[in-house]
Amino acid sequence: MPDAHLKEVPLARTELLRGHFLHVVRDTVRLPTGAEATREFVLHPGAVMVIGLLDDGRVVLERQYRHPMQAVMVEFPAGKLDPGEGSLACGRRELREETGYTAREWAFAGRLAPTIAYSDEVIDIWFARGLRLGERALDDGEALDVFAATSAELQAMCRDGRVIDCKTLVGALWLQNVLSGAWVLDWQQNPGP
Repeated sequence: MPDAHLKEVPLARTELLRGHFLHVVRDTVRLPTGAEATREFVLHPGAVMVIGLLDDGRVVLERQYRHPMQAVMVEFPAGKLDPGEGSLACGRRELREETGYTAREWAFAGRLAPTIAYSDEVIDIWFARGLRLGERALDDGEALDVFAATSAELQAMCRDGRVIDCKTLVGALWLQNVLSGAWVLDWQQNPGP
């Protein structure tokens, strides 16, 4: 094991909070030095973000109020995995529910871990194209505006601080590299679950 000198070994776990959304635990771990320490973090089921490409070259974005930030944030459509739900199924569901769009083609881009210091959350990044607009089906209590922007407009929003959401910043990087041809996606029509 080449990383054994860095690895912490879990010894015990205490549940601190199990709320509707958050599950917080405290692990006691043995450090590589042999000493013990505690690590508090959020357990997360995982999530999916969708970069929806419209036929005119713009991308689908949302404006949504985020209570912890006390601000309206610009984001790509995204949401957490339901129990037993696959990544692509979640992406399809979230895109339709939040924006009303369905897609003809999908391509898996990659993964990101937005808060590695205090959560085990991993977000899968999907691209979608061949979009058709239908009816939205927002969750109870969910309010958001859907809009479209060019890649250049999105880059400007990232540069000037209108976009500070981690997943959307990473999505903008992926988009820029895909559009330039530097990163190639494996597009599939109606892939399985």
